[in-house]
Amino acid sequence: MKRGTKVLVSTIVVAAIGGTAFMVSTAGGSEDGTSRSVVVERGEIVDKALAVGRIEPLVEVSVKSQLAGVVRRMYKEPGEYVQRGEPLLEVQPNPTPIELVEARRNVELREIELDQLERNRNRLEELRAQDYVSAEEFESVDRSYNEAKLQVQIAQERLALLSEGRVTIGEEQVETVITSPIAGFILEKMVEIGDPVVPLTTFQEGTVLMAMAEMEELLFRGTVDEIDVGRLSEGMPVEIKIGALPEADVGGRLSKISLKGRDEENATIFPVEIAVAPAQGTTLRAGYSANADVIIERRSDVLVIPERLVRFEDEAAFVTLWMGPEETEEREIETGLSDGINIEVTSGLAEGDRVMEPPQREIT
Repeated sequence: MKRGTKVLVSTIVVAAIGGTAFMVSTAGGSEDGTSRSVVVERGEIVDKALAVGRIEPLVEVSVKSQLAGVVRRMYKEPGEYVQRGEPLLEVQPNPTPIELVEARRNVELREIELDQLERNRNRLEELRAQDYVSAEEFESVDRSYNEAKLQVQIAQERLALLSEGRVTIGEEQVETVITSPIAGFILEKMVEIGDPVVPLTTFQEGTVLMAMAEMEELLFRGTVDEIDVGRLSEGMPVEIKIGALPEADVGGRLSKISLKGRDEENATIFPVEIAVAPAQGTTLRAGYSANADVIIERRSDVLVIPERLVRFEDEAAFVTLWMGPEETEEREIETGLSDGINIEVTSGLAEGDRVMEPPQREIT
């Protein structure tokens, strides 16, 4: 090669940034290749807000018992689908000796009261037939007698539950077998055979035996930063990315935005809910962590360049246009939507134009 001959070497790199490909070359650059240009192309710009959270079922219930005792038998295991009313587990009453004695003595006392009221009622009934007592007096005694009969029945039913674990009330069989309150999947069981069970009452929450859910309808529950929440509105489309299922195509709609934020790690965040659309060919599970992109605005088939190429001065935007070897031009442009990486160009450039990269800063 003769001395003094210049050789121009061009390198073409395709960079996929934010879903848009740009041609980057050293065309028109200096001999050392430090100046580069980007080809203006058509692409898509999406303005979106990030929500971080997890997938949860819309309907989830905690199964509890209204009877005290210990777990005697398990009929179902986590992961199984059960219909409403199917048996889940059995709680065997485990009364103390004092509770059994008190229940038996309570039955005896109620029976004594009933026997006394029955004799008094029979006597008044005979006097009523001879018009020696009024109808009101007889009705009062008769009402007390019926109430005593009911108290005896309640005491006997309580004793049966404590001692045998089942009782018949009218035509309904009341047992200590806990049945499913919904049709759905068993997510988790919190007890094992032999574990004690605290009943659900007005004054205590009771022991959670199992967690169940209807998995047909799922929600994404998460949070967004206060910077983005003002731009969101219910009904916006959402693209959900699940860490455990990177190839899954899951979408949804923003269904709820909290009116109150909360402080977390020196930042203010707002809870949101997203109705998850059915995913074809993908099994979604409760508890999956996920990120959701709420699509605020989407523009397709527009001129796009990397935002780093634009210089903003006094509410105006400028780029350096490559015009040929050793020739450039400063041009004012108008910009549109930005996703933080790429920006839309509404005027000032044409498809195929080449915009120069800004010179690299030297680190000293």
